[in-house]
Amino acid sequence: MDNYFTIKSANEMLPTIIEKFQKIKQEKNEVEKMEQKLQMNLSGTSNLDDYVTLKQNLNASVTRFYISIEELEKTGVVLKGLEEGLLDFPSKKFDDEIWLCWKEGETEIKFWHEKDVGFNGRKPIDVNKESLV
Repeated sequence: MDNYFTIKSANEMLPTIIEKFQKIKQEKNEVEKMEQKLQMNLSGTSNLDDYVTLKQNLNASVTRFYISIEELEKTGVVLKGLEEGLLDFPSKKFDDEIWLCWKEGETEIKFWHEKDVGFNGRKPIDVNKESLV
């Protein structure tokens, strides 16, 4: 990987990333609504044409959901958990690859963790004592 985020570049990009993250959540809600409509249709007395239309709408909604994830991850940020609201930004600490970690609700990148450790292993960033790219 050639593109690593610095704390500064991650924080500068964060508002755009949060916007993309929110879009993913909205798209997921739409998928869930479409799934519910489809289930209600199956248990109802509606006709086959209605079912096919609902199924096509669900397929389109799922496609939009995955496209929104792709748009986020094209930035270099990795979606780690939609339900948990977790995003990771690839970075380096000295020569080691790490993740800068963001959780939904946070206004800036304040934590990091090793690449083989998850959210529970995240540590606060102390710029004075640590060298993060």
